[in-house]
Parts: sequence; structure tokens; C-alpha cells
Amino acid sequence: MSATRRQILARTGALGASIAFAGNLSEIFAGTATAQSMGASGYGPLVPDPDGLLDLPEGFRYRVLSREGDPLPSGEGRVPSNCDGMAAFPGPPGRRGGTHLVRNHENRTHSRSAVPHVPGLTYDPGGEGGCTALELDRDNRVRSERVAIAGTSTNCAGGHTPWNTWLTCEETELRAGDENYTKDHGFIFEVDPYDPQRTGAVPLTAMGRFQHEAIAVDPGTGTVYETEDAFEKPFGLFYRFLPVKPMGGRGSLRAGGRLQALRVPGVPDLSTVQQPGIVFDHVTWVDVPDPLARRTPIRFQDFGPLGITHAQKLEGCYWGGSCVYFVSSFAHRDDGSAADHYGQVWKYDPRRHRLTQVVAFGPDTDLQLPGESPDNICLAPSGGLMVCEDGEGAQHVFGLTRHGEVYAMARGRQNIGTPDKPEWGEFAGVTFSPDFRTMYVNCYTPGTTFAVTGPWNH
Repeated sequence: MSATRRQILARTGALGASIAFAGNLSEIFAGTATAQSMGASGYGPLVPDPDGLLDLPEGFRYRVLSREGDPLPSGEGRVPSNCDGMAAFPGPPGRRGGTHLVRNHENRTHSRSAVPHVPGLTYDPGGEGGCTALELDRDNRVRSERVAIAGTSTNCAGGHTPWNTWLTCEETELRAGDENYTKDHGFIFEVDPYDPQRTGAVPLTAMGRFQHEAIAVDPGTGTVYETEDAFEKPFGLFYRFLPVKPMGGRGSLRAGGRLQALRVPGVPDLSTVQQPGIVFDHVTWVDVPDPLARRTPIRFQDFGPLGITHAQKLEGCYWGGSCVYFVSSFAHRDDGSAADHYGQVWKYDPRRHRLTQVVAFGPDTDLQLPGESPDNICLAPSGGLMVCEDGEGAQHVFGLTRHGEVYAMARGRQNIGTPDKPEWGEFAGVTFSPDFRTMYVNCYTPGTTFAVTGPWNH
């Protein structure tokens, strides 16, 4: 769990800074929706939940779909812990309505509830991470819940593909022989939400072995963009993967392709750029020497005399309009970064080969904006975003309008601390059903998946 921007500012004595942010926040919504944004009041104040699980605005209600430790309806074991990234998919042909969910479990070792190992879906017998898949009817009743992939490690985020599969990302670089592992980790795996056996547990090795965070697919070309959330210097890179079979559908990424890393000439570290609106017109992509990182992690590899461009805490990645957006949640000199910042949003335009800094948060930051910056996000029915806050204290799902107005959408009430020192598990994996009538979101600890319905602004 990372420190929030509010905590960082408090430590640096900047908590009383003026309320401002630099850049065009509305840019991060470009091309994602045509709906009108809501006002600052959102859906109204949160109403305390008498059952002590989830506070929501008046008129909204929730259904608990799944809780860690409960028996899986498939009979494969128990619901795993550490519920993280998630995506929603339309029901399969032949069934009326309904939604399929694929949910990550960020288990490493010694987890409270590991992903059960299932024949044909287990990559490494020593791995405890993976994904589960839920099939819901149109009233959000659970039709089935089962293992979708197992034997992986630290499945954090990922992203959906245009052909309706989920790419789950391992946020680790552990190798065979480390801890209990019998195979190398740090890969992306494709998961079919309708029939996981069709995708199995096959690492997409050409897409690189590193501390993956999230992906986004260009729906026109099939290029896959990838973020790396490395925990120490040199920090992560921003990648693109050029598939041999672009837009080839389920299983096509196994055919391989070229993995490249972004180079911004003269900028070895993106943290040093804090000028929203600045444009780099001559960015290039450099082939990764050894995508499998057989001897050296990719970010340490030799990219030639011009080097490569790094950034701390690269997390969210999503496609909007004709561009890909990615987020650096924060950067700290004390960690080895070249400069401090409290969040950056970047936009890459592949048609123009142009990189633009959209938003930068700093000491003069609006402390009401959620988290470090939008990273675990999804498009909301109002045309804005829903953002999961990750930090200490009360945990919220915030709504963020196109005009930068923030409202609380949900607050977790499951106390994982003590009555004297309460703690609440962070939210993760927020996503909407294809018809935008239901918001699905996970509580990381205790692992709980909610379906939230109500008077959404369509």
C-alpha cells in the first residue's frame, strides 16, 4: 500500500499549500465518452451502511458477490484473497443479459487464501496468485465462480483486449529457485473470461519479463502498451509490444512480436519534466535487447549510448480516443528519482509519435483530488472517471468529473484493524458492466467483490 499524496505533503511540510494543479485535467477524458459530467455534489452524501460493509449515496445499493475464504461454487477450493485488478465483459452469445468478471489476486507467498491449483490452468506449482472468473445473470446473481488461472505471482493489474479477453500482469521479477517458485515470473498471461481452459496458463514471453502493472491495446493497430512499476532505481520503463498477429484474437499474442521501450531524447527520467502541456515531437522506440531478462532486468540493460527513459511508479494505462495515457503516481528523490512530484499523467499519440505531459501534481496540489493521481480507474456513466484511493485512513471510491470536481461514491466499512486503531482495506479493480448499470469493485482486504446499482447518470 503506497503513501498518498496527502501523506507525502504532510511529511514535507507542504500540507498547507494552495489548492491548484497544473495542466488540463479534462484531457484525461479525451475520447472516452460523450455524456455530460456531473456537478461537484455527485450523487449526494454517503449513507452509513447498517451492515458495516459499504457506505453509498442514497438510492444506491450493493450486493456482495464474493468474499475471500468462502467456498467457490465450482468446488475447486476457496475464494482467494488480495482481490485486485478486474474487468467486466458482456455475457456470452446464447445467454440473455448478464456479465462476466475476471478478477486478479495479488498473492505472492504465504497468502491468507491462495488461488487453488486446477489442472490445465496452473503455471507454477509454487505460485499462489492468479485470477478467478465470475458469471453473473442480469440481476447480478452469481451463476458460477471458478479459477481462471493459477500458479502465477503478484497479479496486480492488467487490461482488457478488443477481442474480450483479459491480460493479467505479474508485478514481480522473481525467478525459479526464489522462494517456492519452480518457474520464472514477471509475465503477462491471457485469460478467456468465458472458458479459461481455452487460454490455459501460457506466459506471453515475448511481451517481456518485468514488474508489469497495466496494459492498454490500440484498437486500430493491435499495439499493446505496457507500464512497469519497478520498486527501486533504475525505475520502470514504458513499453510497446508490436504483435506478429495484430488484432488476431484469442491466443494470437502467443505468436510473438517485438518489445520496445520509450526513449525521450535528452530526458533520462520523466520526473524532471513538470511542465504540463510540454510536447516531445521526436520520441523514439528502442528494441529491448533481452525481453526475457535472462541475466539482467530489462531496465538495467544496455540501450546504447543514448540510454533510455525511466520513471518511478508507472501504474495506470488506458486507451482514449486515438491516444494511450499512462500515469506516474509519484516520484521521490529519497527513493532515487531525479526529482519529486506527486503525480503525472502522460499522453502518447502514436500517429504523430508525440508525447505530451497532460497533468502534473506538485506541492501546489489540490489535496481533494483522490490518491496520488488517477491510476486504478474506469470510465463512469456520467462521462467522468471512478478512482480507487490507495492509502491510509478511510478508503473511498471517488468520482472525478471532466471539470476536476471530486465526489465520494463509496466508503469501505470493514475494519481490519482494532476498535482503538481502525484500518480499512483499499479498493481496487473498479469497473462497470457493459451497459453501465452496475459498478463492480473489490475491497483488497478482506477480499470482497461488490456489485453497486442505483440511479447512475447515463
